[in-house]
Amino acid sequence: MQLGINLGYWGAGMDTDNLAVAQEADRLGYAVCWAAEAYGSDAATVLTWVAAHTERIDVGSAIFQIPARQPTMTAMTAATLDSLSGGRFRLGIGVSGPQVSEGWYGVKFDKPLARTREYVEIVRRAMTRERLTYEGEHWTLPLPGGPGKPLKLTVHPEREHIPLYIAAIGPKNLEQTGEIADGALLVFSSADLLEETALQYLRAGREKAGKTLEGFDLCPTLPLAFGDDKDLATLADTFRPYTSLYVGGMGSRKQNFYNQLAQRMGYEKEAAEIQDKYLSGDKQGAAAAVPHEMIDRCSLLGSVDRIADRMKEYAEVGVTTLTLAPAGWTLDERIAALRAGAEALERAGLA
Repeated sequence: MQLGINLGYWGAGMDTDNLAVAQEADRLGYAVCWAAEAYGSDAATVLTWVAAHTERIDVGSAIFQIPARQPTMTAMTAATLDSLSGGRFRLGIGVSGPQVSEGWYGVKFDKPLARTREYVEIVRRAMTRERLTYEGEHWTLPLPGGPGKPLKLTVHPEREHIPLYIAAIGPKNLEQTGEIADGALLVFSSADLLEETALQYLRAGREKAGKTLEGFDLCPTLPLAFGDDKDLATLADTFRPYTSLYVGGMGSRKQNFYNQLAQRMGYEKEAAEIQDKYLSGDKQGAAAAVPHEMIDRCSLLGSVDRIADRMKEYAEVGVTTLTLAPAGWTLDERIAALRAGAEALERAGLA
């Protein structure tokens, strides 16, 4: 099992620290550094900056938002980043959510599965560097009856095949991801529940494509808080605002994929309470309503030995790249967590 690092969003006041974290991850032998985007920093610029200041670590988009870019633009960006980084780019994409898609990009959040399938098909056709034509429900290239003509990508990526990941949460999205992608980007992943919340659907998708999970990169992101095992409650509290934001406020009451995932994990009552409080403006109450057990299950908390034991659990259920989001108020604290993660992987015998 390999380790990754997720820098999250740029522009939150820790940009210099983020670069230092990426460089330390590179030095420690982490496999990939992911960057996110929502409606602030864009991931492509951040990944270019990180790639220019590192040597070996892969850089990955987690995610490029589908409503933000035409698929051919994503193919151009992927080819350029792969070329500039010397073959170190991983392409992660996702549909985002209805609030961002419609509120920020002005793109209707409808038929996300069909849109994703077409998007992947176009990106992959473009990456072959053959003249591109496509007829689908959401995209037609070239547009009929106009001056457009089939074009081909002029940039030569470093590799013929750039690994493509999809951020997936719901059962249907997970199944399609298994069918059409090279890897899955997961959140709120508990090792003991991974089979029923994700793996069974990914496996079904792989079977549709005539494949198994062999060679498929299962890549959950886990918050990491390094500290004394006697202070697990305090360490877990670090992630209460983050968890309540996603479970309670990321999306509408009717369309919140993270809330639905929490329900599938067995936290139906708690998920409803978190959402009620968050949407009513009681963010502190929403954070307090997050069960300690849920945070502990979906995070790595405590000493190196405890983290190592948890890493073994994820490896045993088939996780191939465990992405860490190290907590800390200072750079030194984040670096310490990063080093604890690398030490735990070695202590678990997984390095």
